[in-house]
Amino acid sequence: MDSAPPAPAPQSFGDETGSAGSGQPLADRPDAQAFIRRMSAQHGFNAAHLQATFARAQLQPSIVAAMSKPAESKPWHTYRPIFMTAKRIDGGVAFWRANAAALARAEQVYGVPPEYVVAIIGVETQYGGNMGKYRVLEALATLAFDYPRRADYFRKELESFLLLTRTEGVDPLAPRGSYAGAMGYGQFMPSSYRSYAVDFDGDGHRDLWRNPRDAIGSVANYFSKHGWRAGGPVAAPASVSGANYPALVSRRLSPPQTSVASLRARGITPQGSVNDAQAALLLELQAGDGPEYWLGFHNFYVITRYNHSQLYAMAVYQLSQEIRARYRGAARLPAPQPAVSAG
Repeated sequence: MDSAPPAPAPQSFGDETGSAGSGQPLADRPDAQAFIRRMSAQHGFNAAHLQATFARAQLQPSIVAAMSKPAESKPWHTYRPIFMTAKRIDGGVAFWRANAAALARAEQVYGVPPEYVVAIIGVETQYGGNMGKYRVLEALATLAFDYPRRADYFRKELESFLLLTRTEGVDPLAPRGSYAGAMGYGQFMPSSYRSYAVDFDGDGHRDLWRNPRDAIGSVANYFSKHGWRAGGPVAAPASVSGANYPALVSRRLSPPQTSVASLRARGITPQGSVNDAQAALLLELQAGDGPEYWLGFHNFYVITRYNHSQLYAMAVYQLSQEIRARYRGAARLPAPQPAVSAG
């Protein structure tokens, strides 16, 4: 018997038979057997139970191929249209209306405006419509044992997943998720689920697969724990001129440290009302007819903690603004116009 206290009955997640592109049985792998022994020794798992679970799972070769072609490798002018669609904007408005009370309470508790929580869920799963087709156990195991470049990370996530399913009373073979093992409305990795998921409606479970209220609270809590500043800006379009600005373009994901006043002095002009004392990053995005420039503030950096990509954070920001405008009854916001160098 596992050393954990009795858990609730395992939850069902729909069809639990078969997977996409099945490969070698997981239990046949010596490294998987070593992993089972470690989970038993370190965490008190019943080795026979884990052996039986792994015997019903298979490695998924298609996952390794998918890992080499992330959407974030696309240029901005092809990445943006993936998310900035009428369907996703209208779906965000509908999701906001259906969950207005939970979103309002999340803003009150965590300081994160509803449009950003909605946009995250929209970008990740189209408001719960596409949470992934892979068994999470198989996705994580495939990457833990057949993806050497990040094997250590995914073994830790596989460990976290098994600990999570034991705590939450979930059959490890039941949950479905992305090819990287992300789960639920907000596509939390297992370690993030364990650290940041909250029981936002007080029903005794942290359910990010079927409970949008828990998902809303958990996304807001994630942002809060990563330093979201209530009332702070996220991004602003900018124009550039002169010869000094290229050296200031941010290619790394780091907190902004250069003040807007300093950026102005070097040929970078924000559009709209911006506090010159704030720190900002200069972002250069590749639009279809030239570079597009933005300032990213502290809260923009916080969004990159959810997915380590400037393109991702900008997609979340722009989608959030469209959803907010539509929710409040305004016309759709125009697409930003690229700002090019004035020489």
